[in-house]
Amino acid sequence: MTTPNGTAPRALCRADADGRITFELPASVAGDPEVRVLLRGRPAKGEPEPEEHALPLEPAGNGRLRAVLEPKPVLTEGRWDVLLLRAPGAGPERLRSGPRDLRALLDGHSRAWPAPVAVRVPYATKDGHLALRTWLRPAHAETDRVDVGERTTTVTARLHGTEFTDDGVVRVRLRGGRGGEVTVTPVVDADRRGFAFTVDHAELVGAETQDAPGYWDVYVLPEAGAAPVRAGRLLDDVADRKHSFVHPTARVGGATVRPYYTVDNDLSFDVGPAR
Repeated sequence: MTTPNGTAPRALCRADADGRITFELPASVAGDPEVRVLLRGRPAKGEPEPEEHALPLEPAGNGRLRAVLEPKPVLTEGRWDVLLLRAPGAGPERLRSGPRDLRALLDGHSRAWPAPVAVRVPYATKDGHLALRTWLRPAHAETDRVDVGERTTTVTARLHGTEFTDDGVVRVRLRGGRGGEVTVTPVVDADRRGFAFTVDHAELVGAETQDAPGYWDVYVLPEAGAAPVRAGRLLDDVADRKHSFVHPTARVGGATVRPYYTVDNDLSFDVGPAR
């Protein structure tokens, strides 16, 4: 994925509220009528060849070319590199990230998302290249406020793609198959989608060993026997939330409890010995 003269073309990007993403490039990149923007998924280790989607470039006026990623097809969950394919058989070139207009994504949490919940957020990689972060889930619990107190953490959230019945619960599970689990009854709004729940820090610490950290993941079961719905914050313009949204740490005896967002923007708790 090299670029002539070592300089990658720069792409402008705009996201619409309905999931459409528009890419714009200078017309000078078009050395062949078959020039394309190529989206290539990053497969996890051991997975098969990456998934790809090619988008034709068309004149956009003002000396620019435009490629449009429509809401369909739905992209699988993960990270996608945005590349330039100048001609059939040519090696793809990574595109640098130019300005990204993501204003339409800012209020995504306030809209009702149908099932499956398909989210796309353009972002710049650490080395300045353009990429997409995508999520695709049967249903989703979008977190809002995370209020950390001395003894408890209270979270407000909203379901998308499903709703609560009378026997819905929130479960906080110890990662790694070690069996720890705390079940919480949420306070559910009249529309059966908005809700709040409170986690007692002592319950997490009591189920955790004091000599090693543990990570607890938050799931919502909208009804008894339902598939667990992961709680997190996906419906805005932030592709990577882990290091930009940092919550306070509470101390419980010789342990600490801290809610945090994972590399997938899901909500979890870090529980371990005080340092």
